[in-house]
Amino acid sequence: MSKICCVSVSAVMSFRRGVVRQSKFRHVFAQAWKAEHCLDDVRVTRVTWEGPLCAANPKFIAVIVEAGGGGAFLVLPLAKSGRVDQSTPSVCGHAAPVLDIQWCPHDDNIIASASEDCTVKIWQIPDGGLTAPMTEAVVTLEGHSKRVGIVAWHPTALNILLTAGCDNLLCVWDVGTGELVYQLGDAHPDLIYSVSWNREGSVICTTCKDKALRVIDPRRGTVLKVREKAHEGTRPMRAVFLADGKILTTGFSRMSERQLALWDARDLSEPMAVQEMDTSNGVLLPFYDPDTNMVYLCGKGDCTIRYFEVTDESPYVHFLSLHSSKEPQRGAGFLSKRGVDVNKCEIARFYKLHERKVEPISMTVPRKSDLFQGDLYPDTAGLEPSLLAEDWIAGQDAPPLLVSLSGGYTAPPSKCSTLRGRPKLLPQTDSTTASTAASATAGTANTVTREPESEAVEQPQAGRETEGGMERSRKEDDQLSDILTEIRALRALVLAQGHRIDVLERQVARIEDGDV
Repeated sequence: MSKICCVSVSAVMSFRRGVVRQSKFRHVFAQAWKAEHCLDDVRVTRVTWEGPLCAANPKFIAVIVEAGGGGAFLVLPLAKSGRVDQSTPSVCGHAAPVLDIQWCPHDDNIIASASEDCTVKIWQIPDGGLTAPMTEAVVTLEGHSKRVGIVAWHPTALNILLTAGCDNLLCVWDVGTGELVYQLGDAHPDLIYSVSWNREGSVICTTCKDKALRVIDPRRGTVLKVREKAHEGTRPMRAVFLADGKILTTGFSRMSERQLALWDARDLSEPMAVQEMDTSNGVLLPFYDPDTNMVYLCGKGDCTIRYFEVTDESPYVHFLSLHSSKEPQRGAGFLSKRGVDVNKCEIARFYKLHERKVEPISMTVPRKSDLFQGDLYPDTAGLEPSLLAEDWIAGQDAPPLLVSLSGGYTAPPSKCSTLRGRPKLLPQTDSTTASTAASATAGTANTVTREPESEAVEQPQAGRETEGGMERSRKEDDQLSDILTEIRALRALVLAQGHRIDVLERQVARIEDGDV
């Protein structure tokens, strides 16, 4: 730890001698939007849960709100501003308060919600937003015995969702089939504070009430690395995977000072860098932008947003600036990079939650040119998934597929086929139907022979019968496709469970041999 402090001091001394670190993000400017562009009269939830309480993508902003007798969250078009009427429809299908929400990275109309009612629900929001209260979820996931506080979509595999509950369980689901694919019940002895996937989605990092930072392979069900007392304070910790595989954590020191630390995921014995900030009680929520390698820290109850740049050179984590305001934040939503305004050199946008207001805050890099600034906007993760769920379950990994933001990004319309429920059985064709069709054909032929003048009347009827047959054929093809998709998913599930059985058998053998 003393070595780290010495590096930081030397960096400060170098700065004082006039050596200025070169970075295009040194002058990032934070600006709150004008009052007329904020959302007013939004009754932000008062639930005592250390989460962001808000999620945003290029189409919608979702905010967890107060609800009598259950749990609810608002979903509003991103362009919405002004007063939000109390009669505005919400997503209100949970039986207890909602604790966490997250938009699917592969469909801007799909959102997952976790609740104190021990369930996770998947919702499909229509383009344009809600016109009536939404109470029926597309999929309901039931596998936790206590309240569920964390949802985290897989970054590259379609329909893979990770959930964490107060029962200390980690669950991995295929929401396309509603199946629980993996369950890790022995990795954490206490409450799980945070979960983050790495960029390819091969491993996760977690923080826990026992003060440990863990790197876990969810498919093998094994803990790869553990760092005890990553932060020595008793207040909650947070961790997020960076694009290069490092891990950034926030927590508290033994003297209750808030800290930021950077770790090498391959060796957690010592942090690469540690920065101490202040003695506030608010938990620091880290929001990471892999395109700029910047980290934004929002403290619950704070009036500030700090932002840092992470580089490969010592001291690795460089403080850039902070945005201050008069009112404290109850939570914050971080907009997907696809939603920022590239014409204004906006590199990030937050939605700060007040008690009854949502305030957008833009992070911009001042530039004189009106042209697209390619150095500020490298290709970013798009909607197209790199893998199907069954591919990931079978052991494949892949980085995200990237898209260019040149010319701005236009969100595509809803993809109704993102989530596939259980397919119905194919319709059975019996002899009665066949004979009826034959009789109808014969009758039509006789009518044409006897009354030629009625041909113009009969032909449209025959055309409608032909169209009906084609429609039935298309439906049968769709149902067959659904069945084949579920067969492939079940095969992958069987393979994955076989791997899990092998792991458990090896653990049993080690216990019997006295190795554990």
